[in-house]
Amino acid sequence: MHMAEREGAETGSVVSLGDEWENDAGPGAGRRPEDDAGRNVVVAFGQTMKTLRLREGLEREEFGKRLGYSASTIASFEQGRRIPSPRTIERADEVLQANGLLCLWKEQVERAQYPVFFQGMAALEKEALELVSYSMPVLNGLLQTEEYMRALLAMRRPPLDEETIEQRVAARLARQDIFDRRPAPFLSFVLDESLLLRPYGGTDVQRGQLEHLLLIAQRRNVEIQIMPLNREDNAGVNGPFTVVTRNDGTKFVYAEARGIGSLQIDPEQGVLAAALYGIIRSQALSPRESTEFIERLLGSL
Repeated sequence: MHMAEREGAETGSVVSLGDEWENDAGPGAGRRPEDDAGRNVVVAFGQTMKTLRLREGLEREEFGKRLGYSASTIASFEQGRRIPSPRTIERADEVLQANGLLCLWKEQVERAQYPVFFQGMAALEKEALELVSYSMPVLNGLLQTEEYMRALLAMRRPPLDEETIEQRVAARLARQDIFDRRPAPFLSFVLDESLLLRPYGGTDVQRGQLEHLLLIAQRRNVEIQIMPLNREDNAGVNGPFTVVTRNDGTKFVYAEARGIGSLQIDPEQGVLAAALYGIIRSQALSPRESTEFIERLLGSL
């Protein structure tokens, strides 16, 4: 049934962007594709979804209600201006009786939320058997509270527009699903003490972030350690990095500076980075000492 509608028009390393550029989003939000190839995929998906919706005789408003979105958001999906989550694609496939046609697009559409050069790291996080990270001068995005994220993004120069901030906050929050994944990966974080002392966003944001770290540290598959400022030896002086280990034992290294990062897929680099992280862990406070450290700092605020 047709209706009249108004429609709006493997090498040594892979260069990638850091946490600031990840545009994943959870239910209730959309994402923008980050490159031309991604846009082409998202536009084609949107056209397919629109065709199936028209076939079912559904107005955007009615279709949106069934998916939990506004008509304008459905328009954004169909026009390739937003990227639906995998769960939204599955639900749309069901509502439109597409018999799996829309679900065939899930992997391609999900990849489109990242720049081509970041897609490798994004995929690795989802496959991680183990993820270890040394953080400075800001917390790893996996550990950040929403308020902390907003404070960091608000400090960007030149300033980011509100829509971009919302998209990037949604991206980081969605990545934190890694904590609830089953089977649970082992996650280890060493945090420079300076991270805990910086009142980004104000004391209330700082207090909330410290409380959040204490909650995460209670998870059986997570270890959080603090590298005190008074340590005479710190093997992490060259900056932050993350090592991801896949199920097959292969290790990959991600490092960034000023928002620009690289994903090293050279096996030798992975082994060396993992060894370096081991040294850093040995120099930091133990997990129990770190929890007590955070509790003392929280009590002083």
